[in-house]
Amino acid sequence: MNPGTVLRAACACRQVILEARGAPIVTAICHCDDCQAAGRQIEALPGAAPVLDDHAGTPIVMFRKDRVACVQGQDRLVAHKLTPGSATSRYLASCCNSAMYLGFDDAKHWVDVFRDRIEGNPPRVQARVCTRFLPEGVEAPGDVPAYRSFPPGVIPRLLGARIAMMFGR
Repeated sequence: MNPGTVLRAACACRQVILEARGAPIVTAICHCDDCQAAGRQIEALPGAAPVLDDHAGTPIVMFRKDRVACVQGQDRLVAHKLTPGSATSRYLASCCNSAMYLGFDDAKHWVDVFRDRIEGNPPRVQARVCTRFLPEGVEAPGDVPAYRSFPPGVIPRLLGARIAMMFGR
């Protein structure tokens, strides 16, 4: 993906729009227990769009934090925490309960945009991660490589993104 590329993510009613600039760090489907629990909570909200795929995974596109901005409807974004003390917040569009992105309360330098919110052709999924949390009787479909935790290549990409941010690239 071209470094000048701009991807747009919109809530179901298009009142909230995010823009992500440049290439994603990685595109994955996360099967961790927190993503599954949060996905079920969000999907139970009135009018909410699906968050989980057919295999209990949450498709996400990971971007550098400085490359994602809300360009419309910022006042409609609300933080949803799985538990009160959680270090992560899933930001929802309050107008239609669409899950928009996952952010971190600590110093992590990336955000996870929910892939299903990306308009047009979202980046292709590269891996299924945290498959050790798949529910009993559910198997990863074999459509992309699956990892019990995270693929080894993600750490160098995250470090590279952090270094690029430090130098304003």
